Amino acid sequence: MKRDSRLSSVLHALLHMAANDGPMTSEALAHCMNTNPVVVRRTMAGLREAGLVRSEKGHNGGWTLGRDLNAVTLRDIHMALGEPAIFAMGNRNEAPQCLVEQAVNTALDDTFHEIETLLIERFGRLTLAQLAEDFARRLAAHRQQTGKQENAV
Repeated sequence: MKRDSRLSSVLHALLHMAANDGPMTSEALAHCMNTNPVVVRRTMAGLREAGLVRSEKGHNGGWTLGRDLNAVTLRDIHMALGEPAIFAMGNRNEAPQCLVEQAVNTALDDTFHEIETLLIERFGRLTLAQLAEDFARRLAAHRQQTGKQENAV
């Protein structure tokens, strides 16, 4: 089953935007994300509606962050993406007649709900600023190891 990697992709794009001095075009973000500019525009539209990013048309236009990195949590981004399912697993039958399957569904549903609640709470404590700080530390260490000043992104 194919995994939903939109959260990971969007976080990647947002960190590139945070590290960039000006707006980034859909084409530039698509290059960073190894995808198509149309996919970037479609994904960013949901983030724009949530106020997480802004877009400007024209010669110097592109995408910019709409809020301070400290004010954006992974939960905010997850919600802006339409709260995609956390798990690819699910019940075989949502309304079973079999009592065994009812017991299985109850156990799975309770467990999935508990784990998803914990994950969403954790997402609410992680900010883009924290991810950007981690990236900055990794970049500094990379530069120190290689003696090069490239961006390593």
